[in-house]
Amino acid sequence: MNSKTVMVLFFLGIYSFAWTQIFKDSIASVVNKKYQFNYKQIIVPAALFGYGIFGLENHQIQLFNSGISEEVNEHIDEKISIDDFSQYLPVASVYGLSVLGVQGKHNFKDKTIIVATSYLIMGLAVNTFKLTSTVERPDKTSLNSFPSGHTATAFMGAELLYQEYKDVSVWYGISGYLIATGTGVFRMYNNRHWLSDVVAGAGVGILSAKAGYWLYPVASKIFNKKNNKNKTVFVPFYDGNTAGFGLVSKF
Repeated sequence: MNSKTVMVLFFLGIYSFAWTQIFKDSIASVVNKKYQFNYKQIIVPAALFGYGIFGLENHQIQLFNSGISEEVNEHIDEKISIDDFSQYLPVASVYGLSVLGVQGKHNFKDKTIIVATSYLIMGLAVNTFKLTSTVERPDKTSLNSFPSGHTATAFMGAELLYQEYKDVSVWYGISGYLIATGTGVFRMYNNRHWLSDVVAGAGVGILSAKAGYWLYPVASKIFNKKNNKNKTVFVPFYDGNTAGFGLVSKF
């Protein structure tokens, strides 16, 4: 089984599981309709991810990637590491707006459950793809170029920001997506990723955020069990190379 097949199966498996859980709970009248899976929601991010997958073997896309990289190296002398910080700005804004008094769809606890679920899915997906695709970075420093983890993180945060505050003002979401797009551009500017890596990362990030909402009814039951006096905080992380999680429990 080649790497492309492994990645596609893994990708479909995550979201098939999300749909299965949501469908099961909806039958039991547990799931609010706003969390239900809608195939229309995956059209754009799936197309972005599909472009990246297609680019792994398509000669024309690879030539296009190389052309952009050569253009960047020819006209840019100094690298700017702003993308190391901008990737986290959209998801930080999800909480920052709450601190400033802007009311989103969910309270702090429920919002954190959604963010944590999205982060976990995104981190697992990105690392699995990096391990199975072994695409060399433009700067030739490693073989984990596909997809862009920074871009996935940024677009995940942008989609979370949009979903939480779109009813307040659509401009919050637009701002998040502008920052995420800038993060992807700087990954190419710094010669760390090909265009197809960035496009695929955007797709993974958006889908991961959507899956965080789809799985919220399931995840929230884990954290809200009756007669459970324990307080637990589950914080997944992804630093561009590795994924993991922190767990703090109060008994």
